[in-house]
Amino acid sequence: MTDGSVLVDSYRFALMVERLCLHLIENYGDFENTCFIGIQPRGSLLSDRMIETFERLNAVVPKLYGKLDITFYRDDFRTRDKPLSASTNEMPFLVEGKKVILVDDVLYTGRTINAALNALLDYGRPEKVELLVLVDRRFNRELPVSSDYTGTTIDALSQEYVKVEWKQLHGEDRILFLSGKQQ
Repeated sequence: MTDGSVLVDSYRFALMVERLCLHLIENYGDFENTCFIGIQPRGSLLSDRMIETFERLNAVVPKLYGKLDITFYRDDFRTRDKPLSASTNEMPFLVEGKKVILVDDVLYTGRTINAALNALLDYGRPEKVELLVLVDRRFNRELPVSSDYTGTTIDALSQEYVKVEWKQLHGEDRILFLSGKQQ
């Protein structure tokens, strides 16, 4: 259990995920020519949950669903105290000429999204890329990145931290606000 203020409880968490799914259904319909891609590791937790929610809603599930590892595209992977662990890419398709919905849990500095865009280009040149995040931390953006679909927006200073906890990993779905940079 992590100490911190609960910003979003499990009930609101589920509502946010469902609302994001409904927004995508409204905009994409049958997801024709569309790829749904979770950024490993935490964005894939959200994208997995969204796939489950599409199924629960009896909606069309995106046919092209992948999980993208960005470890070696990060601009800081050589400067960490310990080596980073790469996740497995699960991208059994190319994105050439397709619409891409890129999924991550928290948008903060924009550096993760920059790395994801660089990694994505190894799979072709998409027609369009849209970003979906569960949490947008508006302050301290280092790169000009914004989300097209956002679950919630949280204003936090640089020494504060927003943590998304997942039922399958932490026992409960919720979003916490922590003082001090903790992970």
